[in-house]
Amino acid sequence: MKITVLDGYGMNPGDLSWKALEEFGEVTVYPRTAPEEVWGRCRDSEMLLTNKVVINRKLIESLPCLRYVGVLATGYNVVDIDAAREHGVTVTNVPNYSTDSVVQMTLSHILNITGRVAHYAHLNREGRWSAGPDFCYWDTPLTELSGKTIGIVGLGNIGMKVATIARCLGMDVFALTGKDSSTLPGGIQKTTLDGLLGVSDILTLHCPLTEKTRGMINADSISRMKHGAILINTSRGPLVDEQAVAEGLTTGQLGGYGADVMCCEPPAADNPLFSAPNAYITPHIAWATFDARQRLMDTVVANVRAFIGGEPQNVVNG
Repeated sequence: MKITVLDGYGMNPGDLSWKALEEFGEVTVYPRTAPEEVWGRCRDSEMLLTNKVVINRKLIESLPCLRYVGVLATGYNVVDIDAAREHGVTVTNVPNYSTDSVVQMTLSHILNITGRVAHYAHLNREGRWSAGPDFCYWDTPLTELSGKTIGIVGLGNIGMKVATIARCLGMDVFALTGKDSSTLPGGIQKTTLDGLLGVSDILTLHCPLTEKTRGMINADSISRMKHGAILINTSRGPLVDEQAVAEGLTTGQLGGYGADVMCCEPPAADNPLFSAPNAYITPHIAWATFDARQRLMDTVVANVRAFIGGEPQNVVNG
């Protein structure tokens, strides 16, 4: 069995081991693969593992040996699922491995913006506190979360855990979800997107990217949010219109934007969010704690083992 990892660096920059895959066959790991290199590296492979390298219909049709594609992530939009199914290629993903880490990053952004942690740490490095006449200082509003309202778009594993923690912090929780109201835990109120926009002091996005959700946060929806509301996106970059968010921050309609994802990754150096006030962008690292990546690796290996054993798991094109 020939197994090819097309872009292993993002998942494993060197602190994890690919060795467990070697029990299944010959393993070749490429840190990165450019589009023009894909076919040459895949042509004799029976199993491909990919994170962001696109496995499209043309490629699938040109690889007669291919039997399996394992996505090194939860989202699997990089693979043409229909083409894989038509050609008898099993595609798997890795669900839920990063839930706790993404929730942690979501809360990190919320706490940073409301407590202005990065702002004050920076000023203190410049000597602001040392030169001051008083035992403390602040030059921004400081926000207590208890009693505030958080709106959550999507109540999957991540959104539900954010809701649970928000309740522990004393927040009122509203959610946009397809789940029936009767099945929701106490303290979570179901509403519409318009309802969320109108009541949320903090609006956090935890939904998949679809044609319906693409650009759901735009100039119009931002105009209907509470003045000074905080927007958080640790889900998918294209859920928001980044120019509209930058303009909302500049006018003060938005009080802050915390994001771990962007519409284009890596982003252009002149992306308007990099110069907008109160925009805090992390480089798509919410999923990347060592613990989460170890779970990811363990499930990748388990997926391969299950497929070879004839009982594939986490199949997304069954």
